[in-house]
Amino acid sequence: MWKLQERDLEALIEAFERSEWRELRLRMEGVEVVLGKDRAPAFREIAVVDGDNDTQPSPHAPEVTRDAPDVKCDVAAPGRPRHESIPEGWKQVRAPSLGTFYRSPKPGAPAYVAVGSLVTADTEICLIEVMKLFTTVRAGIQGVIREVYADDAALVEFDQPLFLVEPRG
Repeated sequence: MWKLQERDLEALIEAFERSEWRELRLRMEGVEVVLGKDRAPAFREIAVVDGDNDTQPSPHAPEVTRDAPDVKCDVAAPGRPRHESIPEGWKQVRAPSLGTFYRSPKPGAPAYVAVGSLVTADTEICLIEVMKLFTTVRAGIQGVIREVYADDAALVEFDQPLFLVEPRG
């Protein structure tokens, strides 16, 4: 019935907490996740109607609401620049879309770049994955990577800072 993995649920909650949204509802396979900034998260079991494979609540089915699992997440830290102010002339490379941030081309492979890596405008520095579609992110500037803000395999938001680059040349 419930196929959303705990890691994905944690990422969903973290993304919601960092967003400006007030409420999020996710309905899937007989379960509804409701997140709200003005109330506690909850899971609601809903009846599944057979037929055209559509999940609909039955008007006569009772709804069971349970408290959500206690998921710890530091909503202030992920993706936030570690510097209060960025040195003059330095640039941040930002996420082109919401998705999962990957520092390497495949699991176990070395990271594209690390702190101290020299990059050109065309250097691939990470991947952002959304629904099995991978987008290559390029540095867009020649310089030296001075900071990596996002953790590998973390969910990032659109326009979230990913790297800090000191321009060279």
